Amino acid sequence: MNAPTQATDTVADTTSIEALRERYRVERDKRLRGDGNDQYIEVDGEFSHYIDDPYVKPGFSRDPVKRQVDVVLIGGGFGGLQAGARLREAGVEDIVIVEKGGDFGGTWYWNRYPGAQCDVESYVYLPLLEELNYVPTQKYAQAPEILAHSRAIAKHYRLYDDALLQTEVTKMQWDESTCRWQVTTDRGDVLAARFIAMANGPLNRPKLPGIPGIESFRGHSFHTSRWDYDYTGGDADGGLDKLRDKRVAIIGTGATAVQCVPHLAATAQQLFVFQRTPSGIDVRDNCATDPQWAAGLEPGWQRARMENFNALVSGVPQAEDMVNDGWTDIVGKTLRMLHEGANDASGRSLAETLELANAEKMNEIRARCNQLIADPETADKLKPWYAMFCKRPCFHDEYLQSFNNANVTLIDTDGEGVTRINEHSIVAAGQEYEVDCIIYATGFEVGTSYERRAGYEMIGSAGRSLTDKWSEGINSLHGMAVNEFPNCFIMSQMQGGFTVNYPHMLDELAVHIAHIVSHAQQHGIERVEATTEAEQGWTQTIVDKGMNGAVLGGETCTPGYYNNEGQPNPLAAQAAPYGEGPIAFFELLRQWREAGDFSGLKLESTDAGQH
Repeated sequence: MNAPTQATDTVADTTSIEALRERYRVERDKRLRGDGNDQYIEVDGEFSHYIDDPYVKPGFSRDPVKRQVDVVLIGGGFGGLQAGARLREAGVEDIVIVEKGGDFGGTWYWNRYPGAQCDVESYVYLPLLEELNYVPTQKYAQAPEILAHSRAIAKHYRLYDDALLQTEVTKMQWDESTCRWQVTTDRGDVLAARFIAMANGPLNRPKLPGIPGIESFRGHSFHTSRWDYDYTGGDADGGLDKLRDKRVAIIGTGATAVQCVPHLAATAQQLFVFQRTPSGIDVRDNCATDPQWAAGLEPGWQRARMENFNALVSGVPQAEDMVNDGWTDIVGKTLRMLHEGANDASGRSLAETLELANAEKMNEIRARCNQLIADPETADKLKPWYAMFCKRPCFHDEYLQSFNNANVTLIDTDGEGVTRINEHSIVAAGQEYEVDCIIYATGFEVGTSYERRAGYEMIGSAGRSLTDKWSEGINSLHGMAVNEFPNCFIMSQMQGGFTVNYPHMLDELAVHIAHIVSHAQQHGIERVEATTEAEQGWTQTIVDKGMNGAVLGGETCTPGYYNNEGQPNPLAAQAAPYGEGPIAFFELLRQWREAGDFSGLKLESTDAGQH
């Protein structure tokens, strides 16, 4: 179906907006699937090699650790690093971090594909820059630098001392008799933890598409989060010289593919990019850090910059846009339109103004395809027809131009996806393509059960798992503390303060957790647990203040992990972020700490008395 021509024009009135909505709906409907998240294969059994760690030497072994510990942190990414750092600063010394990778870094340990870099400005994205007296070398740091910074944080806060690397948790169960969590691992460890914090992150377990025949492929294949440089040659900077005689296919066109496609295009004999839904590609405009600017930074600079960015992407006007990038640009458009609307007779509502600003920004992104791609047909196929934030926005200055290369072919499936994989070929859009290698840029487990994403289950004081506890909807206090799961803290965006700059939110949670744990240690408190009334009250607050996504596309959003693959989730309202936004949520946590009464938590001392 052809979209109305108005949908490609400059959006300025309700007529063209309605045409755009209809185009969005048509494109969404092409991609809706009845199987939702079940379209992806769990990476185990015959597919388990896709999660093998290619960055460590095989044969690692050590003696099992069996001991009591004050705090066990699950995950060595930014969440675990920041929790460890803030606990250390609060005087908590006995900390064990359990991490399945061979080192710290989390997502940045696994994602070493060529071209990987942060897409939120590194001066606000990388944690604890002032604490380590470090300024990134680029506005958008490359993956090796981010991994090195992660290691530097771990060294600075002595988190390597008792870390259990190359180790996976197999089970965690609350022991009422000892008031501790029994944490077991695949290395035979048994840790009796006074407190635990779940910092496994939302992007830690890769997923594969459930394409018929995927198990039959006889060529080479790997997932981008386990990049095989032995096969491709080169390194994180590119130079994939071993692909010069290879026909390479990459499946997926999200943020990862956007960053690695230019490097594949530079060397592969033939590159086929299989696209179900195009990403919106805005300007990256990366640059080296100005040494004079870095030398002039004053104490408190990172916190001020983080808060400025967070305010702008949350729609709060600021006297200055310190970051000034694609993330803040759409907010700037919205504020300008709001100002213009207040001074003319348009009579537009806030929702209409937001939608117009969004449409204007997406028109700019679609126009970039025409500007940068020589073939008009290819340019049209790379245009995203959905509202911004329906899918994660991408930023890059070489991706679109890659399709001008004679050795690069875009296989646009018009929303259908790859039809089949054979022993030596891929079938899509009615044609078969012989390939030597398939690279899966298909992302991570999001939206599946906690046990499936984490690889283990938690059994609380009532003898039931967290999955069972939340089977009828998430309940928590501030997204962190859960009734029946004492002395346990969850670090996620559920029922919390979602922000584009995820590490900023993790730091706020880390400060909060360290405050509670250090108070417990100082006052002989053995058990900290959210009350049923508190978690019910907070969940009701989340539902009452629910974030309204309609202005960003709502029912016209193309399916993706942001919206549960386009499937309505009756329990989603309970899991939503705090509706007043991250700034208000962070302030709420600060005031809670300052009040000092630990409202909503039941604190029990060693003498079984309540505090």
